[in-house]
Amino acid sequence: MCGINGFNWLDKDLIERMNTKTHHRGPDATGSFVEDGISMGNNRLAIIDLSAEANQPMTDNSNRYVVVFNGEIYNFIELKAELVDTYNFKTQSDTEVILAVYKTWGRGGFSKLNGMYAFAIWDKQENELIIARDPVGVKPLFYYYDNNKCIFSSEIKGILEADVPRIFRRDMLTTYLKVLYVPEPYTPFENIWKLPPGHTLSWKAGKLEVLPFFKWNATALPKEKNEKKALLKKTVEEAVERQLVSDRPVGVYLSGGFDSSIILSSMSKVHEKINSYSVGFDLPEKLDEEKFNADFELARKTAEFFGSTHHELKISLKDVLDNFELAIGSCDALISNPTAIPMMLLARFVKPESTVVLSGEGGDELFGGYERYRIARFMDVYGHVPNFLQKACSSMALAQKLGTKADVSLYERFMFQKEMEVTLLLSKSFTSSKPDRQYFEKYFDHTENPRATQMMEVDFRSWLPDQALTLADQMSMTASVEQRVPLLDLKVVEFSRGLSQSDKVTFFDKKKLFKEAFREDLPEFLFSQPKRGWTAPGAKWLRDEHILALVKEILSPGYYEPTAELFDWEEVNKRLLDHVEKKSYHLTSLWAIITFQVWAKTYQATL
Repeated sequence: MCGINGFNWLDKDLIERMNTKTHHRGPDATGSFVEDGISMGNNRLAIIDLSAEANQPMTDNSNRYVVVFNGEIYNFIELKAELVDTYNFKTQSDTEVILAVYKTWGRGGFSKLNGMYAFAIWDKQENELIIARDPVGVKPLFYYYDNNKCIFSSEIKGILEADVPRIFRRDMLTTYLKVLYVPEPYTPFENIWKLPPGHTLSWKAGKLEVLPFFKWNATALPKEKNEKKALLKKTVEEAVERQLVSDRPVGVYLSGGFDSSIILSSMSKVHEKINSYSVGFDLPEKLDEEKFNADFELARKTAEFFGSTHHELKISLKDVLDNFELAIGSCDALISNPTAIPMMLLARFVKPESTVVLSGEGGDELFGGYERYRIARFMDVYGHVPNFLQKACSSMALAQKLGTKADVSLYERFMFQKEMEVTLLLSKSFTSSKPDRQYFEKYFDHTENPRATQMMEVDFRSWLPDQALTLADQMSMTASVEQRVPLLDLKVVEFSRGLSQSDKVTFFDKKKLFKEAFREDLPEFLFSQPKRGWTAPGAKWLRDEHILALVKEILSPGYYEPTAELFDWEEVNKRLLDHVEKKSYHLTSLWAIITFQVWAKTYQATL
């Protein structure tokens, strides 16, 4: 895990400033490479091959190619064995394997890499820059392009060091307020973009080109159910073992749910000593504590079952207040989620003992874990939710609106905040020129697919990389902790794509085959638990008098002058008052504006 930076001209001072700005991503070593037409930098968090020889930027054995790399290549040992007869390796690192792969197979070799990554290669002979991002989008890569300048970085804050315009993309405001993140290829800033997952960016002779290099395949699976379950279990366990490769200590985030418990179970078969970590909340009222700490308590029992050394972090209201603006402002991609605060604090907590942690992201999107998938299944069969099934549906008000065709309106119904909720918060003078749903239409190319399958696909391609994975990356890296996601290993993803919809979600069950595959390994008490999801008590935080005082300051036109014209502050504060007095629940909309305000001030965005 590292941070990478670069641009298409020579400026040693600037590349060093970019490295300094992203130093938290890799405090173990910093390096740069500059020559006519290119400057590249790297902050290294040493994980594999801790020697100085593995530092970056790294040059290949012919001295033609230079690479800076963020992430891990989990199959680097197998690739190295395949290339050892044609490439003279000097290190034990996965970084050098990227150089060997590119030297041997060119960009076609990128599809052979199983890992999480964003890397840039400079070809000295051709004066060409090639950047690639992993197919799932676990590792972020941002770039700026305008007036013949191409600048890239692992974080937007690195790009901003180049004194590029910090103009907020106004047409993205309503989209952000509705979906709580900015969909790719956009970012909150004009002329700063996200490189989409599974794509390359090339720069040569003044021409920039972004192209896909990866296409997903579905694993051919046995028809017999027990064989399929056994193969799924084997695939996941092999992915976990692959992602345990490290020369630094490895732990696991244990939430109490199935995904992280399955990862701990798989780890326990190949690791004797495991550190597990969970986070809970100190709250004034006992009933609130019981609600928000149910999975925290469950994680303790699960850790005891598997014999891991368990570490618990309890976050107080003072912890929240002390880190409120810092945590929210650390995410330069503009993502609204109260869990940003505990994510950052948990990463700090684990750092002294575990530089690497495994987590369970991706299990719901791949194997059908969300309630909306189950409701969508009803809609495919009945066109509505029949009366005899209504009691089984926890979201009937939503389900009854879904007699629509399986296109982008499906996603809009489930995932967008209501139009009126957003419109009322905006200044009467604010106008948005583009319909928000247009950013998601590209994910609905195959409308003949069942609704639940469509929902899983759009979540996998948009919500997961743009929201969940980017937030996880930026919060963990504030503490220089590498977070790995074994359930998003390429082999696991391709296996999930070979499963039928009924293998994933039925009328009365979610993650059906996934849970069945590990039933014998997991404690029985997990199977009687409802799905809660990992959430933070943001609604409760806003009712604390000290946090509320800070929030009132943030939700005011005087907090950051350039954003004063965007919102109807009277309406915003009316909602805040109604929320605090428990007249109505407005956490989602309030937190989105809080996040936007802190983000805009932190990064000095202009309109």
